[in-house]
Amino acid sequence: MKINYIFSSHFSIKTTKWIVLLCGIAINTKAQVVINNTNFSMGTTGRIGVGLSPNGEGNNWKPLNLSGQGSLGGRMEQVDYIDILPAIHFTPNSIGQDSINITFQMRLGMYSANGQFVGNVSSRSNNGLTFILPEAYIEATNILGSKWSAWAGSRFRRYDDIHISDYFYFDDHSAQGFGVKYKNTELSMLMPASSDSTGVYPYNYEVTVAGATNPVIRQRMVWIGEHSIPLKNNSTIKLLSEFHYVSKSSDEASKNYPSDKGWVAGIKYNSPFKTEKPGSFNQISARYGSGIANGGDNGNTFTWATYGAPDDAGKYTKAYSFTMVEHFLLNISNRFSINGYGVFTKSKGGSSSTNTDEYFNGNQFYNRKTDFVVGLRNFYYVTNWFHLLQEVHYSVRKDGDNPEASMWKCTLAPTIVPLGQRDPWSRPHIRLVATLARYNDYARDHNYSPYLQINQKRWGSYIGVRTEWWLF
Repeated sequence: MKINYIFSSHFSIKTTKWIVLLCGIAINTKAQVVINNTNFSMGTTGRIGVGLSPNGEGNNWKPLNLSGQGSLGGRMEQVDYIDILPAIHFTPNSIGQDSINITFQMRLGMYSANGQFVGNVSSRSNNGLTFILPEAYIEATNILGSKWSAWAGSRFRRYDDIHISDYFYFDDHSAQGFGVKYKNTELSMLMPASSDSTGVYPYNYEVTVAGATNPVIRQRMVWIGEHSIPLKNNSTIKLLSEFHYVSKSSDEASKNYPSDKGWVAGIKYNSPFKTEKPGSFNQISARYGSGIANGGDNGNTFTWATYGAPDDAGKYTKAYSFTMVEHFLLNISNRFSINGYGVFTKSKGGSSSTNTDEYFNGNQFYNRKTDFVVGLRNFYYVTNWFHLLQEVHYSVRKDGDNPEASMWKCTLAPTIVPLGQRDPWSRPHIRLVATLARYNDYARDHNYSPYLQINQKRWGSYIGVRTEWWLF
């Protein structure tokens, strides 16, 4: 694919008294940039398939994970979604710098909160097909052969994740904004914002996405500093700092909302392991957020998605959240790999209440919560193209002063791997998925998962055939 772009401009400004007073100079410029080495790329990611719950009401399938934890606890039974990523990459020849690269990328996402959205369905009949555009940005790396890079727009700016749960922990800064990078240091500013017909409160309001209720906030400013320190043996320490500010405002009823602020500090250690097969690693991180920067709930890790209720003054001065993550991969041999994780989160809102308190719109919100999730996925490479995946997860959620809701979940997934690689990251996968979950009394009796909301049973189940892919 070839794209030619020519830009030229010519200004001739007559010297007059008022021009001299305003500008002081005459401008006469001419510039030309020719781009004839443009490359187009197309990527896609997604999960899609069919499934049912044999012991569910009408065999109807609903997610098994505990409410408020999103994908934490495993994603083998996740609802369908598709992402398409077109991008244009080029290097201006006129500059004569081979190292500079400029990229324009978009991402179109499609999913439904109400089940199937492909095949013999439409957005009207499905009553919930959603299109999103989470990415549209320009990025320039190694500008003029230097160590400087820059970007602007809206992007999925995130790094390490626990793939078993698709949990992008520690430094998920996916939002609209801009940033610059020099060597191992990156500075950025985000302005996440959202609005809908229900009205927007100062920090968040409820919106249903993919079957889960997620926080979405009005515009704030988030300044972020990140610095990576390379160590011996390819290990890395990453330092994170953030400052958040939201200005005061008032709604149509003239209710005043005060300005507020928050900050975040964190550290992450990433180290490779020496095993028979390469690619093994260990990652551990800790992050603390204060004030309005105490976000991270329902499988999201956005610090700007403020958690809990405000204090009597409408502020989150004493709010906090602490999250610690352990994630590892062991490629033990040509037959076995093990991928495991643990996530601990403890959060409190601005109110002094340890249970619930009133939110800005009058609703009662939990003001304190604890999450603890551990999980393990084993890969047994039967042949190059046939792998046996096994998962086990244990999840605990405690909201306010409530007793703990807990769940054990086990999955067996015989998997076809068409690329024929004995590698945990080889995709696409075509899986036969069989999952069984066991809930404790409190989770069962209080409907602590989408499945339990229509089936008050000790055991939850799922069986289906699904595919997962990322192709770039």
